Amino acid sequence: MSVKETKGTSNYEYVTARVQARRAALFDDEDYRKLVRMGPSEIARYMEETEYESEINALGSRYDGVDLIEHALNQNLAKHFNDLLEWADGRLYELIARYLRKFDAWNVKTVIRGIYSDAESEAIAEDLIYAGELERSFLDRLVEASSIEDAVEMLDRTRYGEALAEAYETYEQTDVLIPLENAVDRTYYEGLIEGVTRSDNRATQLYVEFLQSEIDFRNARNALRIARSGADLDPVDYFIDGGQLFDASELSQLSTNVDELISFIRDSTYGDNLSTALDEVERADSLIAFEHALDAALLEYSDHLSHVFPLSVCPVLAYVLAKEREVDNIRAIARGREAGLSEREIENELVML
Repeated sequence: MSVKETKGTSNYEYVTARVQARRAALFDDEDYRKLVRMGPSEIARYMEETEYESEINALGSRYDGVDLIEHALNQNLAKHFNDLLEWADGRLYELIARYLRKFDAWNVKTVIRGIYSDAESEAIAEDLIYAGELERSFLDRLVEASSIEDAVEMLDRTRYGEALAEAYETYEQTDVLIPLENAVDRTYYEGLIEGVTRSDNRATQLYVEFLQSEIDFRNARNALRIARSGADLDPVDYFIDGGQLFDASELSQLSTNVDELISFIRDSTYGDNLSTALDEVERADSLIAFEHALDAALLEYSDHLSHVFPLSVCPVLAYVLAKEREVDNIRAIARGREAGLSEREIENELVML
């Protein structure tokens, strides 16, 4: 993540105009339908004809197939998000930089999951996205950790250190990753909304609403993961403060019944804007499908906020989510084709609007 002087006036008009141009270049659902019929090499060639051209060309001599696609996606994602920071000034820069710490959280969880599954360090590193605050050199050392305990110790001096140290004891007792993953999420989200309160400024109000919605959906996701894990964990212990939809006791009561959870959201302030996405949730027969529907719902809600007040940080954050969706979808297609999955199986792994 680039760091620069943040004094001065926020340049919302300039940044949102640049973001609109970038968003127009994103893949659409028709692109994904084409990709699911291609093999990894064909996907790479298709990407070469899009805004991924420079990454594909630069990496083509070192990688091929899915490896080429993975590296190109991650480099392109980091480039675009660092561009946001280069464009932004003043308070807008601060808000974007704070939000992009989500990639630190992603990278920490990716390393922990990789170690847990005995993945090779090179395989773990392929999934890292260098768009947060943690230095690349530190992340390169982190993927070499020989155990989760070693990784937690290495993270001691980061913002995630204290929370991970506390969660590690529960992990040792349960041998499930939920306590560690939630410690990372909780640190990120509570740090994200800390010090950002509603004000008379409409742009700030919308920023708070956006953050609250993301925390609400994260709480819903965590509650269902805990319920499905079979582990003896209390959802209240993993509640993330800052949202507006749930309190800890409500979430605990709803955590074992997907239908009641959906009805609760439908009757909430999100209901009108998320109706279509919630219809998809009701048809979901697996946790993965439910999580994909939540991702789609958050995308839809971020788009709604962007249209309500286009000269705010909301269009920028909506673009971040949309770009993540594009990268995740292309990655899922490439990996699915390599694994020999059917087109229907791959489509079930995609977040489609």
